[in-house]
Amino acid sequence: MVARVDAVTRGDASLFAEARNGLIPGHWFAIALALSLAAVVMMLFRERLGIQASMLSGSLFAAGGAAAIGLRYHCRDAITHRRRLIRDLAEYVGIFALIALLGAVASYPLAAASHGFVDPTLARIDHALHFDWPRWYGFVAAHRGLQLLGGAAYASIFVTPALILFHYAHAGKRAEARLFLAAFWMAAVLTLLLFPFVPAEGPLAYLWRHHIPYMPASALYQAELIPALRQHAIGAVGLGDLRGLVCAPSFHTTSAVIYIWAALRIPALRWPLTALNVAMLASTPVEGTHYLTDMICGAGVAFAAISAAGVLSRRLQIAPADLNDRGASARAAG
Repeated sequence: MVARVDAVTRGDASLFAEARNGLIPGHWFAIALALSLAAVVMMLFRERLGIQASMLSGSLFAAGGAAAIGLRYHCRDAITHRRRLIRDLAEYVGIFALIALLGAVASYPLAAASHGFVDPTLARIDHALHFDWPRWYGFVAAHRGLQLLGGAAYASIFVTPALILFHYAHAGKRAEARLFLAAFWMAAVLTLLLFPFVPAEGPLAYLWRHHIPYMPASALYQAELIPALRQHAIGAVGLGDLRGLVCAPSFHTTSAVIYIWAALRIPALRWPLTALNVAMLASTPVEGTHYLTDMICGAGVAFAAISAAGVLSRRLQIAPADLNDRGASARAAG
């Protein structure tokens, strides 16, 4: 807060706007990610899981991390739009990628520590909601066009944030970018906290009793990998071969809701990204092998994370009059 007021006394209009808009401090993200990393390391150690990376995947992760840190540091004193764009984009992409990576890795030790499966309960709730997953899957399996469209929509989970974060960096909207990243981090944490209590094989493994005519993107990974992790038949998490193990809450649904929330605040991206993420939601039951109940839970997680991040941002806001008063006081003291 003091740093913001000092910036105002120097006439830094951009930081004045950031203080007014509730900019979440960058060091808060550093602390949150450091704690997240420590938690993941402890969980891996507790479940006796290592990390495995091929030469290619290890090199890519290392190069990506080094590039993000290097560019962020090199352009830290941004005096041109180009340098500011590089600085902010490196920061945003780096934070988002690390959240996604840590979340995916964390799901493995959490799956190893879980017990049983809740598929009967999830299936009963779906039945009460009149959602017939086998019929939905059978319809998609019978139409190649739907498979192609669904697979593309489901894989777009990293396309939308790339566009949103580029817009924020290009437009100089640091407060909005960090609000988006805070909501995404909170959603990932909440999803992982809930996951051990509701592990599931997924509807393809539990409900489909026939030959599998179409193998969706998520395949049978939950039904195959979770038991193997519990039995310690898997000794390392392969960074180049990470699989989705979280059935409920559906993180694709969580992500889609957060993406739509962010896109609706960006006029140029509003309708294209909303349409893309509605398509991703429609593809999630089959491509993600999710129950409708998973998706409802995922939407709830997204709304909770958005609300929590919004409360945090609003608490950091400083009224313009208050900023002017503090700036005047600082100048008088100087």
